[in-house]
Amino acid sequence: MTPKVSFFRVGNGDMTLITLASGRTILIDCNIRAAADDAGDATPDVCSQLKDRLRRDGAGRPYVDAMILSHPDADHCRGVETHFHLAPLADYVADGGKIVIREMWSSPMVFRRACRSHVLCPDAKAWNKEAKRRVAVFRSKGSCDVSERVQIIGEDEDGKTDDLAAILVRIDEVVWAIDGSSEPNFEARLLAPLPKSDSEDEEEALSKNDSSIIFQFKIADAGVDPVLFLSGGDAEVGIWERLWARKSSTPDHLAYDLLQAPHHCSWHSLSWESWSQKGEDAKVSPDARDALGQARSGAVIVASSKPIKDDDSDPPCIRAKREYRDILAGVKGDFVCVGDGGPEPLEYQIGYGGLSLIKAATPRGPTLIGVTPQGHG
Repeated sequence: MTPKVSFFRVGNGDMTLITLASGRTILIDCNIRAAADDAGDATPDVCSQLKDRLRRDGAGRPYVDAMILSHPDADHCRGVETHFHLAPLADYVADGGKIVIREMWSSPMVFRRACRSHVLCPDAKAWNKEAKRRVAVFRSKGSCDVSERVQIIGEDEDGKTDDLAAILVRIDEVVWAIDGSSEPNFEARLLAPLPKSDSEDEEEALSKNDSSIIFQFKIADAGVDPVLFLSGGDAEVGIWERLWARKSSTPDHLAYDLLQAPHHCSWHSLSWESWSQKGEDAKVSPDARDALGQARSGAVIVASSKPIKDDDSDPPCIRAKREYRDILAGVKGDFVCVGDGGPEPLEYQIGYGGLSLIKAATPRGPTLIGVTPQGHG
């Protein structure tokens, strides 16, 4: 199978599916709005689109091999409780059609920081409850049940994850396994959440800057050079500044052929200053721009947002779009807004020459737009 990355059209929200050469799938976030479940509404039915791209197990249940919740804002987990099975597999209701999550990738540190300044929505609470249940099963049995695995992304505070080494991914570690077995032609380097700081002021800053799971994915097909995909949730300027402070000597850890513009192309991922208040006088953070500026030749930056207008809105923000396009100018890259098309997902396949945009079509028969593939290297 040709690997690909699919961006679902969910407005100002994230819902991204990685399909690997083996056929395994990794879903990053979901934003399935109520209108998407209404056949009489024009909102894309992204749940059906997702299921069309998933495999089914021997019992006919649709499943993702892994699912990552980058952080618990509603626009990253909306619909989880309605459309995903968050309970022991033995309790699955056959005619419910819910999606099984074979392995959850969840961060207690991200949840902890989010709770400092936000009230969790019901979907976030449901996700967290199921992740904790799976961790409790591991602690009790020393292993996870089949199709009920969990990976803890980033160490928790005060040694709370010290006894979970077998299912813990620490900062800067590289993941090669999905759902309990190794995956060829795939790596995921964990860049954030950053570990808990001893400074209360630092922790407050990390919380206010939308601490998120950040991965640099390396995706390839057999005999094909890998494509680097950088995914960072809603991480804002303070997070990217800290990442550059850690990675300026190893910028290849932040390099990308494909970047999902953080926080739906928000100006606040690039600047401390308000776009709506300061306009063109708002200054870019050089360090955040450097962290997000490691584009390789022919790179693509995707804004998962509604259409970007030339006004004072944020997110998405026209000034952020201009900044990303300026980054891409030096590598002959492309900036794309998911909200500009529809209703099918925006999809890129990975093959010889790097990324190729897939023409909107049924998922079983993709055809390529007649453009030169985006090279990389």
